[in-house]
Amino acid sequence: MAFRNTITSFVIAFGVCVASGGIFAGDPVPVKEVVTIGTGGVTGVYYPTGGAICRLVNKSRAEHGIRCATESTAGSIANLEQMADKDINFGIAQSDWLYHAYNGSSEFAKAGPDRDLRIVFSLHPEPFTVVARADSGIKTIDDIKGKIVNIGEVGTGQRGTLETLMKAKGWTEKDFAQATELKASAQASALCAGEIDVMIYIVGHPSGAVKEATTSCDSVLVDVTGPVIDKVVSDNNYYRHETIPGGLYRGNEQPTKSFGVESILVASVDTSEEVVYEVVKAVFENFDIFRKLHPAFANLEKEKMVQAASGESFHPGALKYFKEVGLIK
Repeated sequence: MAFRNTITSFVIAFGVCVASGGIFAGDPVPVKEVVTIGTGGVTGVYYPTGGAICRLVNKSRAEHGIRCATESTAGSIANLEQMADKDINFGIAQSDWLYHAYNGSSEFAKAGPDRDLRIVFSLHPEPFTVVARADSGIKTIDDIKGKIVNIGEVGTGQRGTLETLMKAKGWTEKDFAQATELKASAQASALCAGEIDVMIYIVGHPSGAVKEATTSCDSVLVDVTGPVIDKVVSDNNYYRHETIPGGLYRGNEQPTKSFGVESILVASVDTSEEVVYEVVKAVFENFDIFRKLHPAFANLEKEKMVQAASGESFHPGALKYFKEVGLIK
């Protein structure tokens, strides 16, 4: 299993790096500017999403001279922090953590508001996904109390959103038999090895990590519903009710109800209008290709991608393109 995961990660990384123009020296196309997209762990959807965007940007490099590269990170919160530090030009983030970073709330209260953040476009929905071993007896979200739960690494949207849910339910880490901090890439193998009872992920579907957990051992997706969840969604416009379709994973033929967020491509206001315009143009003018680059993109619609759930402003470069093609009046 470990060998297979290593090979898979290498193949993904190699493919994205080639798409980003990051392996071969002596590039015949002059490079005017290099931009970096902060993504996530290699088993999630953010990493191949960044690779897909860069692939299309680099495909038209002869027209604009921009080379796009990706960086694997801990995820949403880490990307927003790196953008504040000017370490990356773009980052993919959950809509809830973009809201908190922009307003200086929750995990970003100490750092304060980052009013330089701008939306480029929305991407795929990300349900709050709870996977438990079938023999754990877990049927609902409340059943994870008293179990070994992987809460995730610091800096991940997974952990931050779980902590939001825990607060709403009046839980602390002491309500779990153990709270582990495994990387997302290690969750599925730990679940099937009996090292944890529950893995939690905020991810687009179908997900490679969830597929691994449900094919390597008998595992079930757990409904995340109830009055507390309804209140969390109604009180925060960056959350919405989500349903994970049935039949995506072995042993899980019925739909799974939960709540979730949108994934959003974010840029700093300091990133030039020209660069953002060309990134948006590369994706939207190769949209049919883009939707085929990952199963989570299959149902994307241009119109919905310019209706981000968060209240932050669009980047001027994105707005320029959307107005040109009539997606925004």
